[in-house]
Amino acid sequence: MATNGKLPVGVSQKIKQIGRMDLPGGGSIVVENGYAYVGHIEPPHGTSIIDVRDPKNPRLVSQLEVPEGIHSHKVRVSGDVMLINYERYRNKNEPQGGLKVFDISDRTKPREIAFFKAAAKGVHRFTFDGRYAYLSPHMEGYVGNIALILDVKNPEKPEEVGRWWMPGQWVAGGEKPTWHGTDHRCHHPIRKGNRLYISYWHGGFAIVDISDMSKPKTLSILDWSPPYPCPTHTTLPLANKIMDRDFMIVTDEEVGEKLMPTPNAFLWVVDITEETRPMPIANFMIPYDGEFKPGSRFGAHQPAEQVYDNIHYVTWFAGGLRALDLSNPFAPKEVGYYVPMPGKGQTAVQSNDVFRADDGKLYLIDRLDGLEILEPQI
Repeated sequence: MATNGKLPVGVSQKIKQIGRMDLPGGGSIVVENGYAYVGHIEPPHGTSIIDVRDPKNPRLVSQLEVPEGIHSHKVRVSGDVMLINYERYRNKNEPQGGLKVFDISDRTKPREIAFFKAAAKGVHRFTFDGRYAYLSPHMEGYVGNIALILDVKNPEKPEEVGRWWMPGQWVAGGEKPTWHGTDHRCHHPIRKGNRLYISYWHGGFAIVDISDMSKPKTLSILDWSPPYPCPTHTTLPLANKIMDRDFMIVTDEEVGEKLMPTPNAFLWVVDITEETRPMPIANFMIPYDGEFKPGSRFGAHQPAEQVYDNIHYVTWFAGGLRALDLSNPFAPKEVGYYVPMPGKGQTAVQSNDVFRADDGKLYLIDRLDGLEILEPQI
């Protein structure tokens, strides 16, 4: 579906809506045991817990608020433990940033039980496997976010077990960055086995061996910006081999920090069979001749991190949700899409994050407004 510079709205192919609710704009969504958890972009909205056991009628159960100057736009859940980020927002200087831990055994009354303090700016994005959390915090003595592994075995006393940074970030240790400002910074660590796949914004991505979590070991770093203008957002290894090889999808982000106005952000396929020499072998983008505009950007953002097969769902901001078949990694093929109508009070769609449940349902949140529950027909 080419757009020729015109933003699409309210169109779909092979993905249908089965439920919807108005909800403040979201940065991330996870779903577990019939409940959806949404981290919101704008204060005072923090985190919403939603009963989605009846997907046609999602019901708000509870909401957390955050103080002005903080956004808590990322959330992860395992059992009765919920983690949320605290990150300084819009250049505010207060309050303290970090990672908060909640007991959600009563989902109507989340109870804070711990706060891991980062440097003042806090934590951006993270993942959580039920035991360890993999963070992108600001830490004292470093320029920009680094990667940090947090042991949450005792949720009331999370403990750091290891950290990794790009050489040049540790200025307190005498290192000197070779880039401008915080252009090279940890965005999003994802674990598979004993590896961390770490997106690093305009620093590209790194594959890191965490067999010994206290001493992460760099296997490779690859950066393509420049020449490509968009920063690296997410590095997601595929679940199984294809054609006897290992692959990873990488999304850049269509964002204001581009090196040039065009082209729009891509999705890449990278062969990681040889971990020390990752090789981009294909890309996917939707033709669009418009430039980045706040509130109406069009380009790649975030894939569903739940990988079950060769179909992958990727949010595309004003391009909605795209379904890609990677059965042939050398030729990604779009096999479906869903572009919502704009949410309450909005003029643009900004599909931001999607969760793929093991029953096939998709939970799609908009950066500006709205939660959609979808069912693929693929």
